[in-house]
Amino acid sequence: MRLWWPRSLAGQAIALQVGVIAVVVLVGSVLAVFDARRDGDDAARQQVVSIATALADSPSTAQAIESGRATEILQPVTEAVRTNTQIAFITIMSTGGTRFTHTDPSQIGGHYLGTIEPALRGETFTEIYTGTLGPSIRAVAPVRDSAGRVVGLVSAGITQQTLAQRWREQWPKIAAVGVGALVLSMFGVWAIRRRLLRQTHGLRPDELRVMYEHHDAILHSVSEGLVVLDRDRVVVVNDEARRLLGLPPGRVTQADLPEFLRAYAPGARDEVHVTEDRVLVVNRSRVADSSHSEVVTVRDRTELQGALGELSSLQVLTDSLRAQAHEAANKLHTVITMVEMGKPDDAVRFATEELALSQRLVDRLSHDVGEPALVALLLGKTAQADERGIALTVTEDTHLPSDTDDVPLSAQEMITVLGNLVDNAMDACDRDDPWVEVTVALEQAELLMRVADSGAGMEGETFDRAMQRGYSTKADTEPGQHGLGLALVAQVVRRHGGTLTADVTYGSVVTVRVPGRGQ
Repeated sequence: MRLWWPRSLAGQAIALQVGVIAVVVLVGSVLAVFDARRDGDDAARQQVVSIATALADSPSTAQAIESGRATEILQPVTEAVRTNTQIAFITIMSTGGTRFTHTDPSQIGGHYLGTIEPALRGETFTEIYTGTLGPSIRAVAPVRDSAGRVVGLVSAGITQQTLAQRWREQWPKIAAVGVGALVLSMFGVWAIRRRLLRQTHGLRPDELRVMYEHHDAILHSVSEGLVVLDRDRVVVVNDEARRLLGLPPGRVTQADLPEFLRAYAPGARDEVHVTEDRVLVVNRSRVADSSHSEVVTVRDRTELQGALGELSSLQVLTDSLRAQAHEAANKLHTVITMVEMGKPDDAVRFATEELALSQRLVDRLSHDVGEPALVALLLGKTAQADERGIALTVTEDTHLPSDTDDVPLSAQEMITVLGNLVDNAMDACDRDDPWVEVTVALEQAELLMRVADSGAGMEGETFDRAMQRGYSTKADTEPGQHGLGLALVAQVVRRHGGTLTADVTYGSVVTVRVPGRGQ
């Protein structure tokens, strides 16, 4: 059996269908033959009953029997009726069974072979009986005179040989219908086979099962989120995608997906999207041979983005230290030259003034801000602003205790919020009068971060769009970072139930308020 049994799923499915169709057509044809034979027998019964009843009810039949000239009068009539109706025989007989008419004239006067008792009782009935012409379906009806007495009997019959010939004549039609149905079915099966081969790529059932098991295992084990979309349907969602996108268990609909996945947009590469609590990198690819299906992969970049924020702050500090080292070298050369010129007092005064100015800023920030990472960020941003010709001021209202239990944000989150706000402010400030003002304070157990700049600011609708990933007022934003800074700030603020507002008063002012942990 393995030698001829097809290997592919399409081949096995078609083989089963061919077998089923062949059996159905064969059984249907046999049933059609039997049904034709049964219908022929029923039609024959109705025909002989009608003929026998018609002749028996005719007044001329009773009159001919009572006249004693039954054979002379009725034989031509019965033969004419028999010839026109194509039945085997019509026999009119006396109540004793003596034949008055018969298809074979030599049988006239003989005794009728068959049952007559029900007809003598006035009943019309049918039976299958073997007479002088062989087995036949016959009907016997009583002939009544004007007084209603039974004076004779009429029997009409069709031989089974004639019936068999009739339904054998239907065999070619039945066979033609069966062959036509089989041919049409085979064409349909061939079309189904082509479609199955195209959709299953000729794989065997065991190969499809193994492929499904392997793919299912891969979907559950990969560390990236995977979503397969087909038009408005979500076809596949793995465990990691459910976790990263916050999808419910069970069947996932289009409405459950985040807004950025609801539109068909294949070809996207390394798109960064900010959700309520995550930073996600999304790639989208179109499925081959499909115009509305796509595969979406989702990677978690939340921790990496935080690390990049810290790295950026350290980079700023490093750049600041490098710039200060370069500036210190210039100032040292100036001091040495002044000494060589014989002006040591001027050299000392010059050096101590610069040192006191820098030291005062360091001492004040170290005293007022208890978080070392935030101090380093502010010092770095101050140096960075100085290099760019921007006056960055940390206000006297800045005060953050060293007790981190009272501060609702972690050091990493504060760096993310303040670093992005200061960067945006330095980019947006007025180039004719560039200044940035920073305030960080803990007021009544509420963390306040306020960054003001000399720029024009943003309207409410523009600011709301800026808090979403994908919007930026800068034309030279790097790919993959488009409009990400303020979105990250909004993410941190929303996570802790805070508020992020913007207004234009003495400048463009962006304010972050985060309630304390006990509130």
